[in-house]
Amino acid sequence: MEIDIIIPIFNRAYCLKRTIDSVLAQSYPNWRLWAVNDGSTDETSSILKTYAKLDQRIQIVETVNGGVSLARNIGVQQGIAPWIAFLDSDDEWLPEKLEIQMNFTTHSPQSKFVFCDEIWIRNNKQVQQKAHQKKQGGNLFLRSLETCLIGASTVIMKRDLYQEMKGFDISYPVCEDYNLWLKILSLYEVDFISRPLVKKYGGHPDQLSTQFKAMDLWRIKSLEWILENRTLSPSDSEAVRAELVKKAEILALGYEKYRHQEKLAEIQTLLVKYKN
Repeated sequence: MEIDIIIPIFNRAYCLKRTIDSVLAQSYPNWRLWAVNDGSTDETSSILKTYAKLDQRIQIVETVNGGVSLARNIGVQQGIAPWIAFLDSDDEWLPEKLEIQMNFTTHSPQSKFVFCDEIWIRNNKQVQQKAHQKKQGGNLFLRSLETCLIGASTVIMKRDLYQEMKGFDISYPVCEDYNLWLKILSLYEVDFISRPLVKKYGGHPDQLSTQFKAMDLWRIKSLEWILENRTLSPSDSEAVRAELVKKAEILALGYEKYRHQEKLAEIQTLLVKYKN
């Protein structure tokens, strides 16, 4: 079965070869790579052209910079494969990643979303995941309220599930994966392969998570969307509300300290609505 691989890229020439080489090294051959160059101003374009000449499965999509969500959505729209895989342009797949996941779906045809464990590398050193960061399959909804437990580069999902969720929300500059996964997890259980099949790199200055100081604002927006658009059990609804209030109270303290009055008013309105 064919799978479309989506790599959104913005100024990642310094690590892009490692990422694409890990796709070319896959033992599973039936893939097509959609490399979405999101308005890069470095050597990304020339690197992509070199790779496209090497392998006809690599397709380049050039876009005006619109952010990671839009780039992923554009990439998905190019393909028709029943399965989609996401790979961030600073991450790396182990050679058997796709083969193991696709074999899993063969034996579990009901699966729509399969992710795997990952190896974390920060500043060129491997770091261990803490207990609360350990992954699992099944019903992951409540555990995913606090933070994003699923790395985008670990995921394969059915195209029809992606379409059902209407893809990534392009209004999110960060936490777009937290947002989409939470929408999915509020409705479905997911499958997990405990074997680490991805190297996730961090610590470099162009990570989105290092460029945004108030990422919880976007998690709060996601939690509010869930409360307003999903029919939850009373206990799940209370858990979402409690997490929203906890994050909002912390964020309000920060906005008050740094005198961000407009943002503070927005958060205070949410607290009035959901705290009681």
